[in-house]
Amino acid sequence: MKYSKFEQILSQDRLHRYLLACNNDTKKAMTLYRYNLRLSQELFTIISCFEVALRNAIDRQMVATLGSDWLRDAILPCGIFSGSKCRDTSKIISRSFNKLNTHNLYTHSKLIAEMEFGVWKYMFSAPQYKASGKVLLKIFPNKPKSSAIKQYNNLYVFNKLDGINNLRNRIAHHEPICFLHNSATIDTTYILELYMRIHNLFLWLDIDSKSLLYGLDHIQSICDSINHIK
Repeated sequence: MKYSKFEQILSQDRLHRYLLACNNDTKKAMTLYRYNLRLSQELFTIISCFEVALRNAIDRQMVATLGSDWLRDAILPCGIFSGSKCRDTSKIISRSFNKLNTHNLYTHSKLIAEMEFGVWKYMFSAPQYKASGKVLLKIFPNKPKSSAIKQYNNLYVFNKLDGINNLRNRIAHHEPICFLHNSATIDTTYILELYMRIHNLFLWLDIDSKSLLYGLDHIQSICDSINHIK
C-alpha cells in the first residue's frame, strides 16, 4: 500500500510520531506501525491470560475464606466492601451484579468474569486487602520472602499490577507502545520490563508461563525487530 493511502486510512496525526522516529522514511514508518500492532496484539493476549490466571487464583482463595458467593456477598449492607473506603469497588461489583440479576443470569462465575482488571488490582490495595481478610498473598506460593530491605507485601503486588493494568489500558485505547513515553524515540525497554514482570508474577503463582503461552509469545523477537528500525 502507498503511504498516502495508509495515512488517509489511519490519519496524519496518528502516524506523525512514526514518521519522526523514522526520519520521514515512509516505508520504515509503515513497518514500525505494523510492528507496534503485532507487539500490542501479543502483549494483550499475554496480559489477558495473566488476568484470567490472577482472578481465578484470587477467587479460589476468597471462596475458601468467605464462601462460594463471596463477590456478591461483598456488596451486601454488611458485606466486606460496604465501607466507605471500598466504595468504588462496591459500585463496580454492584453494577455488574444488577445487570446479571435483572436478566436472571447471575451465577458466581459470570459475576467474576464481568470484573475488569482494575478490580483484581485493587484487591491488593490497603482497604480491600484488609477487608478481605489479609489472605490474598497466599495465592503466590513462590513469592520471595520479605526482608528488612524489601517488603514483598500487598502494596508491592498492587504496584506491580498497576503497571500491567496501565499497559493493558494503553493497548486497549490504541496507544503506541514502541516509543519512550511522550516522545518519538523508538524504545522497548519499558515494555520488556513489564513483560518480564508478568512472567515473574506467573512464577509467583506457580504457573509455567512458557508452557501456558506456547506459540503465543514472540515479544522478544518483535521488540528486536522494532529496535532494528532505529
